[in-house]
Amino acid sequence: MSEDDIDQIAEAVIERVGDRGEAAVSVQSGTSDLTRFANSFIHQNVAERRVQVALEVAFDNRVASASIDRTDDDSLDRLVERTVHAARLHPADTDWPGLVGPTPVPESLNWDEAVANASPEDRAHRVAEFVAAGPGMLSAGFYDTEAYEVVYANSNEHHVRGRFTRTTLDGIQQTDSSAGKGHATSVRWADIDGAAVGRAAAELATMSRDPGTLEPGEYQVVLAPGCAATIMIFLAFYGFNAKAAIEGQSFFEEGVEQFDPAISLIDDGTDPRAIGLLFDNQGVPKQRNTLIDAGVSRSLSHDRRTAPKLDTTSTGNAVPGSASFGPVATDLFLEAGLVSQQDMIAATERGVLVTEFNYCRILDPKTQVVTGLTRNGTFLVENGRISRPVSNLRFTQSFVDALGPGNVLAVGGDDRFAQNEFGDGTTHVPSLHLASWNFTGNAQG
Repeated sequence: MSEDDIDQIAEAVIERVGDRGEAAVSVQSGTSDLTRFANSFIHQNVAERRVQVALEVAFDNRVASASIDRTDDDSLDRLVERTVHAARLHPADTDWPGLVGPTPVPESLNWDEAVANASPEDRAHRVAEFVAAGPGMLSAGFYDTEAYEVVYANSNEHHVRGRFTRTTLDGIQQTDSSAGKGHATSVRWADIDGAAVGRAAAELATMSRDPGTLEPGEYQVVLAPGCAATIMIFLAFYGFNAKAAIEGQSFFEEGVEQFDPAISLIDDGTDPRAIGLLFDNQGVPKQRNTLIDAGVSRSLSHDRRTAPKLDTTSTGNAVPGSASFGPVATDLFLEAGLVSQQDMIAATERGVLVTEFNYCRILDPKTQVVTGLTRNGTFLVENGRISRPVSNLRFTQSFVDALGPGNVLAVGGDDRFAQNEFGDGTTHVPSLHLASWNFTGNAQG
């Protein structure tokens, strides 16, 4: 579907609502393609060609929304009539902010034709590179691509459009007693090196053979980017979320040094490395928003619902569902340091190297106490070197305390997009060397 087609659909929906209420529509058209592999063989190729029309209508602050995946006239008629009728029946929404007016949005640069046009054969070639990098091992994982064009329009004469691509290779190499993980995400096809990702996974799998147990307790930790990514997205979702702060469920204290001076966290959808649109779910342009500045908590993520309550403006962080759970930063960049992960290990007298977290769950949003597991490569570090692999450990740890003043021993220079439990392409982070981490269980329980 062409950009002009998408524009026409959006305008047609707005015209159908007419003067019966305020209307905002988002039309998304694109492709999602996925190649899965297990036991070193590709076993699934899935392709989805998708068009979605999402409509929100407000009538005297009574708000309703609905979406469809058809664009014929009859379907658009039904979408509009159903949503208008539902809005008239809903109770008043006192937080309804109204619609944003005409606002310029920068031209999107987050597009790569090679990703948009990638074929199953193209993805299979990269998977083959990953598999070949682990001779004698079994490989499993996925390689996916997506390319979408999106138009947002409303009855307040605001009309913007953008497009983005993303591609991710994520997989493990397995021995008879261990596994190692590799991951890469980018806007651009050329940035993904299947062999390099496979070698990283194979090296971890080899190092992790025949793990032993480790007694629970407090340890220094070297956390690989995959772990740092989970920490940052939890801080963003539960802590720097303005709705959580307004409701007293966040740790956030503006202007207070709540973190170590080595920590600076920025949400910036305009960064050349960012993946995604340059406007949010309410049509507001994304911007650079410093959440943590050299350890000091500076700002929250806002949408147009939360901003008036704190006498500020939206930071462009509305996402689908944010009316319920609040605005979320989705373009997180943790500023890198200059220390290599190997130097972090060399500086550790006794500690644990963790390459990946798994199944992390928040226990207390306000203190950011989280419980989770390690997997795909956990190692005891003694006297500045990796002494042996250990079986997976459970931790229960406040992420805020772990990054508190004096607790960050080093920030790595190996920043990259790393996977977290909220999605790919949202967190660009380096390794971290932390003074203390609370492991509460091991393979024995």
